[in-house]
Amino acid sequence: MTRVIMHGCNGKMGQMITQIIAEDAAVEIVAGIDASDHIKNTYPVFTDITECDVEADAVIDFSTASAVDKLLDYCIERKLPCVLCTTGLSEAQLARVDAAAGEIAVLKSANMSLGVNMLLKMLKEAAGVLAPAGFDIEIVEKHHNLKVDAPSGTALALADSINEELDNEYEYVYDRSQVRQRRDKKEIGISAVRGGTIVGDHDVIFAGNDEVVTFSHRAYSKAVFAKGAVQAAKFLNGKGPGRYDMKDVVAEA
Repeated sequence: MTRVIMHGCNGKMGQMITQIIAEDAAVEIVAGIDASDHIKNTYPVFTDITECDVEADAVIDFSTASAVDKLLDYCIERKLPCVLCTTGLSEAQLARVDAAAGEIAVLKSANMSLGVNMLLKMLKEAAGVLAPAGFDIEIVEKHHNLKVDAPSGTALALADSINEELDNEYEYVYDRSQVRQRRDKKEIGISAVRGGTIVGDHDVIFAGNDEVVTFSHRAYSKAVFAKGAVQAAKFLNGKGPGRYDMKDVVAEA
């Protein structure tokens, strides 16, 4: 049994994780942390993390960037592994995450979906075979109309996975409208689409002569990220200090 403290328990993702864990006999939320305690949960909720004295095996964090520094201090003090899912961290905070990993187990990934992280693994094998055979590589990502950054962090993670397999010899091209010239062989094109309520679609296209191979991932709800976070908490239970990501969870599955 993995005992979890849910940091940001009354947010949308926190409540989704609460529902998922309620149906999983291998994990239990023993306490929650949230600035607002307006929601009644089956576990105690603390508005100040320093007041939480409940024993646990890991923390799952889906909160705000402003709460992360205090969270890391708490986890280091109690030697608690942390699944860090909050985005928008500053460079200084990312440096703190790296420093914290010297004392506790910290898992942070560009995408918490198990499916996406399996895709990252598969793309390496595909790139090693298809790129030397002359296949061009393009990535198309689609998200809802409220997303402000482009390309998505997941699209960049997919490109990085491919490029690592190809000795980082490929250049990323985000916009073809400004330069009228033929496509270079050693480039990865990355295109972004924004519209409606698309949760997250990613297509990786290997286009060769007379054939096209496409790897696709579709997220139909944010539950896929919540489920990944729960799997990550189980994975971290008992792990020593270090920086982990979802690729480690996939490798151990």
